[in-house]
Amino acid sequence: MTYPSKSSAKADVKTFDEFVQLADYSLMNNLNADPDAKNDGNDHLPRQVFSGHFVPVAPTPLAEPEYVTHSYTFFNELGLSNELPFDEGFCRLFTGDMSATYAPMRPVGWATGYALSIYGTEYTQQCPFGTGNAYGDGRAISVFEAVINGQRWEMQLKGGGPTPYCRGADGRAVLRSSVREFLAQEFMHALGVPTSRSLTLYVSKSETVSRPWYSAHSYSANPDILVDNPVAISTRVAPSFLRVGQLELFARRTRKNTHANAFEELRMIVAHLIEREYGNEINRTQSFDDQLIELARLFRQRLISLVTHWLRVGYCQGNFNSDNCAAGGFTLDYGPFGFCEIFDTEFQPWTGGGKHFSFFNQPAAAEANFHMFWTAVRPLLAENTDAIKQLDQIRRGFAEAMQNQTQTMWAAKLGLTEYNPALFKQLLKLMTLSKVDYTLFFRELSHIPDDVSALKKSFYVQTPPELDEQWQAWLNSWRDLVNKGGDLAAVSANMKKTNPKYTWREWLVVPAYQHAMQGDYTLVKELQDVLSQPYEEQSKAIEDKYYRLKPKEYFNAGGVSHYSCSS
Repeated sequence: MTYPSKSSAKADVKTFDEFVQLADYSLMNNLNADPDAKNDGNDHLPRQVFSGHFVPVAPTPLAEPEYVTHSYTFFNELGLSNELPFDEGFCRLFTGDMSATYAPMRPVGWATGYALSIYGTEYTQQCPFGTGNAYGDGRAISVFEAVINGQRWEMQLKGGGPTPYCRGADGRAVLRSSVREFLAQEFMHALGVPTSRSLTLYVSKSETVSRPWYSAHSYSANPDILVDNPVAISTRVAPSFLRVGQLELFARRTRKNTHANAFEELRMIVAHLIEREYGNEINRTQSFDDQLIELARLFRQRLISLVTHWLRVGYCQGNFNSDNCAAGGFTLDYGPFGFCEIFDTEFQPWTGGGKHFSFFNQPAAAEANFHMFWTAVRPLLAENTDAIKQLDQIRRGFAEAMQNQTQTMWAAKLGLTEYNPALFKQLLKLMTLSKVDYTLFFRELSHIPDDVSALKKSFYVQTPPELDEQWQAWLNSWRDLVNKGGDLAAVSANMKKTNPKYTWREWLVVPAYQHAMQGDYTLVKELQDVLSQPYEEQSKAIEDKYYRLKPKEYFNAGGVSHYSCSS
């Protein structure tokens, strides 16, 4: 397996032709296509895919596409002109019309299959054939791969039409969910959380689809009406879209010996993961077994770091199955996610998620996903007992490593040099009793106040005197520890780099996508600006609008405080 060397030259891409010339396909060049696939990509009906790593698929173009927005930040990072989203060829490509492409680009995109495990239990019933052979990218179609500024990037259309994995659905994404994912990916990047990125967002001016959603002022747990939504295509970008569930699919085929090349295809996908996501960290001259051990160490480290970041910023993924777990260790698939406002360790925005995927349970969900990774790659070391022992030790050490890193993070949020379990336990109790706003509380604490009154702007309830006394006692103990850290101004500054001022508040995002459905993208772009600098002090008008408690009318409101996975 050979890969092109990565150029370090800074990209300066002004035209669609210059963009096309960047095309460089590692996945399609080095992995196996489904032998039953159609070369022209006309493969849009549900069917079983028995072997191969990908299926060539042609996206379904948007009817009458209109530009909504693009990520100026990411375009600048890539060296792409901000005029490109308005170029006819570029627009056609990223609204699903691949007739705009020419060599060296491929005329079709590709979709991949993967397996599903939930908390370490394998499932196949989500596949329409009950076998697991038709589960995968149902509406996500990758259309471009390139090395830009020394980094390989894959560009994938979300809502690009049906694939063999569509399970009978229309393959489309609605504008509501597309706006959410577009904004969230760039917000998470600004927060310093590893994530897929947003490139462009276009909407159809004439095509709509019906989805279950919530009526105005609904407090129903589940959607209570069908809503016609404009169809949209957002393009998300990552070094790869390889998932733990993808490795599992090939491991299951190996275990069941479903075809003669099953073991080799598992080995190929793992080697491809090493090259795509860990090529700069793993020495490729080592034996494959040694590379695999290093992969396990690095993935464990990345996954633990990722979930620790989620806890730090208040993010709840909502549906952290193995097929939603990027093997590169970054946030992927922004579906029924949310950010904690009223502090609750069991915060879970998705009505179908349950407590097992709730806010503070995410470390356990991550460990379950790492367990499935370990299970998937272990057969590749079957004849190397020493390597198996090393791999098993990495697996056994997950919980302790996770605990150590989360404790370090909590200490940093509190401006402390080391974790204090008694202080933290008491804080969680007080935060729960006072129903604090997670983001506002830690940001106000970053000013290192000496009186509890300074924290009350983050409380959702009036606190009785006896609770205020407990708060004051905690604050005094905390300040004593902070003072040992030296310069309070430096401690405060560091806390403000850890505790963002601005967060995702669904009740401020809802108007943005509602206005966008009417053709007004002003609020979408305002949110882009605000969420691009979450740690910074912004204007008074922005502070008054975005740095405040959730209004009571949105408590328990359907589509705001909770939502289904309808996108």
